[in-house]
Amino acid sequence: MGLHEHRSVPELFADLVQQVTTLVRTETRLARAEMSEKVGQVGTGVALIVVGAVLLMPALVILLQAAVAALVDSGMEPHWAALTVGGATLVVGLVLALIGASRLKAENLTPNRTLSQLRSDAAVARNQAR
Repeated sequence: MGLHEHRSVPELFADLVQQVTTLVRTETRLARAEMSEKVGQVGTGVALIVVGAVLLMPALVILLQAAVAALVDSGMEPHWAALTVGGATLVVGLVLALIGASRLKAENLTPNRTLSQLRSDAAVARNQAR
């Protein structure tokens, strides 16, 4: 017979509470460490996006200048070539901005599936409580 076989119920319960408390503390530390790691990854990702965007802007300007030069080389007047390329770029930019803005409207950001599931869960709970 081992020592643990003669422990009382209150001792066993106290031991269980201590072990659950230790488990919760350990899980909390693990969650904090994981979240800290995730925040670091997000920060690195945002920094890379910013650097990429900074490099993409002048690249786009150079490509647009090349398009203007190509139109001029094909016989178009320089001011008309610049107006054509600038106008086309403006239209594409406006269309993309409007599409992006429409996707950021509040009704598009509402978690409809989650809200529906919560309503369904509440209805089930109400029915079972009756």
